[in-house]
Amino acid sequence: MKIYTKTGDQGETGLWGGLRVGKDSARVQAYGTVDECNAAIGVARAALAAAPAGNLEALLAQIQNQLFVVGADLATPGEAPSIPRISAEAVAELEHMIDDAEAELTPLRQFILPGGTLAAAQLHLARTVCRRAERCVVALAHTEAVNPEVAIYLNRLSDCLFVLARLANARTGTADVPWDSPRQQ
Repeated sequence: MKIYTKTGDQGETGLWGGLRVGKDSARVQAYGTVDECNAAIGVARAALAAAPAGNLEALLAQIQNQLFVVGADLATPGEAPSIPRISAEAVAELEHMIDDAEAELTPLRQFILPGGTLAAAQLHLARTVCRRAERCVVALAHTEAVNPEVAIYLNRLSDCLFVLARLANARTGTADVPWDSPRQQ
């Protein structure tokens, strides 16, 4: 099978089920941004190879696999029994990851700057892409039917990526960098 099909050369792409839409449609923007988040998490995983931090790589692999489900969910308008959909259980898994990570961390008492180790910085970047994906899904939901669990999942995922970034720093002995508020100067 060839990687190029030439079916998108005129600015359209196919959704699951055969519907053709513009590549700039809100639905394509939403699942494309989810794909971008997944790629950013992949970069963070690669950075973890240089500075291992326990089970973070495995947790991120699990998240990446779930993001494929999110993308399939968004790329499949309407009913399609053979397509997996993101569920409340997936959201609960993220909440469990957050709770486990926070149990290892000192409580956050102020805003922090994104950064620290390369892996943590990449996780912070993935978090911001995730927030953009969430905004795209919310915009899409104003005009088309969307599984409501998708926006919830992305909201929780951005929280999870924030906490995992802090954990990546903590497990390598790198302190979070506090925001230097103008009132503190």
